[in-house]
Amino acid sequence: MLKIDHLTITTHKGRKLLDDFSFVLNDDDKVALIGEEGNGKSTILKIIAGIDVDSYVNYEGNIICDGKIGYLPQRIAQEDLDKDIVDYIGDEIDYNFLYSLITRIGIDPSLIADRKIRTLSGGEKVKISLLKVLYCQPDILLLDEPTNDLDLRTLIWLEEFIRNSSLPMIFVSHDETLLENCAQGVLHIEQLKRKSESHITYSGVSYREYIRSRAAFINRNNMIASKEKAQLKKQMDRYRQIFQKVEHQQKTISRGDPHGGQLLKKKMKSLKAQGRNLETKKENMRHKYEPEEAIDVFFEDVSMNPDKVILDLHLDELKNADRILCENIDLKVLGRDKLCLIGDNGSGKTTLIRMIAKQLLERQDIHAAYMPQDYEEVMDYDLTPIEFLWDGADMKQRAKVQSYLGALKFTTEEMTHKIRELSEGQKCKILFLRMILDENDVLILDEPTRNLSPLSGPIIRNILSDFKGTIISVSHDRKYIDEVANRICEIFEGALRFYD
Repeated sequence: MLKIDHLTITTHKGRKLLDDFSFVLNDDDKVALIGEEGNGKSTILKIIAGIDVDSYVNYEGNIICDGKIGYLPQRIAQEDLDKDIVDYIGDEIDYNFLYSLITRIGIDPSLIADRKIRTLSGGEKVKISLLKVLYCQPDILLLDEPTNDLDLRTLIWLEEFIRNSSLPMIFVSHDETLLENCAQGVLHIEQLKRKSESHITYSGVSYREYIRSRAAFINRNNMIASKEKAQLKKQMDRYRQIFQKVEHQQKTISRGDPHGGQLLKKKMKSLKAQGRNLETKKENMRHKYEPEEAIDVFFEDVSMNPDKVILDLHLDELKNADRILCENIDLKVLGRDKLCLIGDNGSGKTTLIRMIAKQLLERQDIHAAYMPQDYEEVMDYDLTPIEFLWDGADMKQRAKVQSYLGALKFTTEEMTHKIRELSEGQKCKILFLRMILDENDVLILDEPTRNLSPLSGPIIRNILSDFKGTIISVSHDRKYIDEVANRICEIFEGALRFYD
């Protein structure tokens, strides 16, 4: 059993990420921890795991655990990348136990022989990291974004591992399908009222049921709030009319009518009390619930001729250094196509989309934009979001940028932070905003939803689904593939296979 007792977390800049939170993880619980980018999900897992976070937050409260905690970080530490796999797992290895775990996880035994960590694919790194965690025989698992670099095959494997594991666990993931298939409870961290108020809820239901009940709550709450607001406005309007009428009567009443003056004075006193009651009612009335993930931006005035040839690529072979990844490439993309490249890790998807981006960014008859997996390739992290999005001249454009950032729930403080200080999800949203402001009609996207929360993801997918231009993308996000792509191209065993 794991017990979180009155945990409060505050950043060094004074923002409260968690406020007096208590929670118990029982045996066999599989709980998804969700929330928008930068809300402290990884920090909570690190605190539970006993990892030092004093450099950027203060916290108080107790973590009580009667077993051993196994923690899977988002990525392997830089200093471990040049280690052999066996050295990474630990000292004095019990090989019988190790190979029993290898069989259980489904790792190719040949990986263990003299391979360096940095030579592994994203999926292989996740499996080896999990092997290291399980080798220590934990009683509880904490998984921080294990899905980020997984191909579809490994994603399905991970789902099966989580569902079949007898260990209780808390996991963070942006993959909605995995959440739907694995979560038995949902912890949701929110930063409300322009990130001035921390709120966390726990629901012991599936992810799909939580999203459904939350949407119903928001709709019901907002309907009631709208009704109360309309009723209060009606009462306030009526009150002002009567107040102005009595005020006018007081100013115009004859001095020869002292009795009438006294009556008006009493009436005014009663009206002022009524006014105070209405103000109190206004302060205490229900407010509309504005979800933190709400996004109110979209592509305007972008339209592409559906018959226009955007890409007509013919390659005898696609290579990475001396390794041939794919042969006989014949790829044609038209104006309204939304093509998604899929395939196993290392199959050549990123190499191919980089080549496509280089070709299309030079074209003058289209307005293309490229989102790589590493955003720093196209963003100066030493700029602020406003500096990155604004040309520095037109003040109306600056106001528009600030308005759009506000629509993406950036606080005024975050708008003036250096981009490197923001979360990966916030950087992703800034790049999407750049594409909207630049009115790009061709989007080249390498894993566009990988850093978005499972709550922001559906909104971004809807924006891209409604986009009237061309999208050429790489993704392992099953929701993205189903909802955005109208053509799918798989790199399989060195060749392209199309699914229209």
